[in-house]
Amino acid sequence: MSVSPLYSQDPAGFLRQLFDAAVARAQPLLNMPHCLPTVPRGRTLVLGAGKAAGAMAHALEALWPADAELSGLVVTRYHHTPPRPQGLAQRIEVVEAAHPVPDEAGLKASERMLALCQGLTQNDLVICLVSGGGSALLTLPAQGLTLADKQQINRALLESGANIVEMNTVRKHLSRIKGGRLAAACHPAQVVTLTISDVPGDDPAVIASGPSVPDSTTCDQAIAILQRYRIALPDAVWAALRAGDLETPKPSDPVFQGHSVQMLATPQQSLKAAAELARLAGLNAYVLSDEIEGESREVGKVHAALARAAAKGEGPFQKPCVILSGGETTVTVRAQAPDTPRGKGGRAGEFCLGLAVALQGQAGVWGLAADTDGIDGVEDNAGALVIPDTLTRADALGLRPSAYLDRNDSYRFFEALGDLVVSGPTHTNVNDFRALLVL
Repeated sequence: MSVSPLYSQDPAGFLRQLFDAAVARAQPLLNMPHCLPTVPRGRTLVLGAGKAAGAMAHALEALWPADAELSGLVVTRYHHTPPRPQGLAQRIEVVEAAHPVPDEAGLKASERMLALCQGLTQNDLVICLVSGGGSALLTLPAQGLTLADKQQINRALLESGANIVEMNTVRKHLSRIKGGRLAAACHPAQVVTLTISDVPGDDPAVIASGPSVPDSTTCDQAIAILQRYRIALPDAVWAALRAGDLETPKPSDPVFQGHSVQMLATPQQSLKAAAELARLAGLNAYVLSDEIEGESREVGKVHAALARAAAKGEGPFQKPCVILSGGETTVTVRAQAPDTPRGKGGRAGEFCLGLAVALQGQAGVWGLAADTDGIDGVEDNAGALVIPDTLTRADALGLRPSAYLDRNDSYRFFEALGDLVVSGPTHTNVNDFRALLVL
């Protein structure tokens, strides 16, 4: 008697296994051993920020020689510090702050990091642990801006539809610590950046707004982005940008001489891990790209078209198969009527809602989208599931998908169906993960 493979017995469960494989491939302890610098003659100071910063700090503590000096400070998102492994001595302080909108805790952590940079020598080593989310966590407003200003600017950028490169170009020029300024403060010490990429293209200058690497973007580019998305600033800050007073240190600056970057984990590596698991299960596996950007709902429609074609035996993908993609899509928050509740949900949920609408109940197609950090936007879910009867069950409950899309309310839609994906913080972050299973 033949036994059905797991993906046909439990398609949704199999998609969750693919997500878990992608997350596991991006864990800091797995990837750090071959990226460590040599122990310096002087002290070793660790500074860092991001959703994976706590796990990165624990990994470094476990791997750094026990008899070698090690100290420092990193900041991660609230509730994203992993449990400390039993018997592991704490040498790096881990603090928590708010994300995606910065708070006072992130401000204080940033001030403390700059203070720790004082008095470093050329015999010292600074290891910067950087991952996605660091832009909000490492906040130190430029001259003329308050924390409240930065909070308002962050909210406006997040709701504008700007992509991550645009947002971080602005953030770097409105900060006293991002855009290479943290590394400049460490001069003349050697700086080694260990980073986990959550951005299309894996550019370390974009990840967490590049606090420890030089920046090639300009004040003029930041101005153009702010004007394009109609982001308000105090008059004095506009003037400082136009005068070039808020320019970031550039690649030619001698303070970066001898600095290096090691990429610990990338979205492409995680997608390949999921693809390998799918192939081991007997499926064809296709990785579209790890750099897909655009409006989440529109990206969902494109993925739906590819899956529908495959389900019908058409197009380039041969079923049974898994279609995988990554990157960072965006959500443009629509204006709401006064009596309409504010929508809840992030990029992954909005992708899934757009996907479900465009699939039109296509038989044989399941989908999962989730953020690899375990949090989709600001809610408690990583993402959501789409199954062939999603629209049928929604109709039975009186849910109109188009109405939920109109108010960016994917969380409540999938919550009502019981199809949220909840993983909790994963202690890493290689951005969006999307998988479509076509049988």
